[in-house]
Amino acid sequence: MGTKTGAHIVWDWNGTLFHDIDAIIGATNAAFGELGLEPLTLEKYRELYCVPVPKFYERLMGRLPTDAEWELMDDIFHRYYAEHREACQLTVGAVELLSGWRSAGRSQSLLSMYVHEELVPLVRGFGIEPHFIRVDGRTGPSGGSKAEHMVRHLQSLSGVAAESTVVIGDAADDAVAALHVGARAVLYTGGSHSRASLEAVGVPVVDTLEEAVAEAERLAA
Repeated sequence: MGTKTGAHIVWDWNGTLFHDIDAIIGATNAAFGELGLEPLTLEKYRELYCVPVPKFYERLMGRLPTDAEWELMDDIFHRYYAEHREACQLTVGAVELLSGWRSAGRSQSLLSMYVHEELVPLVRGFGIEPHFIRVDGRTGPSGGSKAEHMVRHLQSLSGVAAESTVVIGDAADDAVAALHVGARAVLYTGGSHSRASLEAVGVPVVDTLEEAVAEAERLAA
């Protein structure tokens, strides 16, 4: 790898590098429809979204879903999403930013809560896998926080220190996971959260991935 200079970026996938918010809203509404709940607009979704996901459903239903409801909704969500993600593309500018960061001799990796064996072929299909020193998706049950996954992810990266790592994601939980390991975070408004709910987290909030990378450079300097 040669000597690593400056920051290491841990990228989030869904809603960050992968512009899939339309598929996610559609999948959420398909799951809600199953329980007779009203469909959500993008604004409403961004205002209310949180993890763990059952908590998000609680905000909408006025109560936590039962185990049976959660399983049903989770299943419908993933089926709908798998069909509709085909039409989704990488976020504008992502490819150039990934290759620019790599050609500057810096390292980056990908950590997603999307299921690992589906994530890898997707990343590969976009031709961006070589830019990452590691690609990790979720193993184990869905709906939880990224924090413990982040611990394992960083432990498996040789020569990457948490204090020179910047997590770039679209959810408050990405910042929680970063703080959990002693890394920094930059949050991007193109995904699952409104700007207001991201700003409440207390880390830099940006509207483009280009600004996110510039911010990562500054934080790690």
